[in-house]
Amino acid sequence: MIVVAGEALIDLVPQGTGALAGLKPALGGGPYNTAVALGRLGSPTAFCSRTSRDAFGEALLDGLREAGVDVSAVQRGPEPTTLAVATVDAEGSAAYSFYVEGTADRLFTAPPALPTGTRAVSFGTCSLVLEPGATAYEELMRGAAGQGVCTALDPNIRAGLIPDPDAYRARFGSWLPSVTLLKLSEEDARWLGGTPREWLAAGPAAVVVTRGGDGLTVFTRDGAEHSVPGEKVDVVDTIGAGDTVNAALLHGLAAQDALSADALAGLGADGWARLLRFAARAAAITCSRAGAEPPYASELGAA
Repeated sequence: MIVVAGEALIDLVPQGTGALAGLKPALGGGPYNTAVALGRLGSPTAFCSRTSRDAFGEALLDGLREAGVDVSAVQRGPEPTTLAVATVDAEGSAAYSFYVEGTADRLFTAPPALPTGTRAVSFGTCSLVLEPGATAYEELMRGAAGQGVCTALDPNIRAGLIPDPDAYRARFGSWLPSVTLLKLSEEDARWLGGTPREWLAAGPAAVVVTRGGDGLTVFTRDGAEHSVPGEKVDVVDTIGAGDTVNAALLHGLAAQDALSADALAGLGADGWARLLRFAARAAAITCSRAGAEPPYASELGAA
């Protein structure tokens, strides 16, 4: 079982040009997209979050169930669902404005235990910024790592939600001893101001950096560096592409029984190249579709 912990929200995605060009609600949130992608790939997956009892919250849970994701660990509340208004540029890259005050996912509390059979827990995005939930997710991360569970982190920086960048960067650094696999984009890396080698020295067994259409690179503790090119595709938008990479990496590692620091160290050049190509292929399919629509296992073949 792979547990994905973090926010579920509604993306309002423009359907044409102009600021209010037919905004269409879509199920989203980085962790949510990761959970759906894992479910579609066939990995046993559970979602750990807090969602509203409003219509959006019900739709979010329905989307998880349709992907085969276990929602028994999802907390519920009367507060509204978080909204994210997306703007998509000519190259398909998305930026977001968030409406988060008083929303349900901010009030997440750490559960007393992880679901039975948990092999890995994935964290990231807004849930690690917005209090008081951020502290609860941090508690869950540290607790999982303390139990020897593989932890994955995708900070997926949303700068507009971070009032004190220096404080966040320091907090990010404090998480690294509890992280097994760190995945982030080139843009995230520039904003954070560190390097993969610096982050590896602080804790993770591997750091994967996504480079958009140029592909992915992994850095490992033994000093190795492995890269694969991106898959060529007509990009509709990039919504959910990074989340799909998260899911593909975790799915592929689970398939190789490699969800641990020692196993990551033993993957080698061929193992990493195969895994990164699988992730690049999955992300390309997501980019070829409007919104966060990750692929199913039948569209990808073996990891």
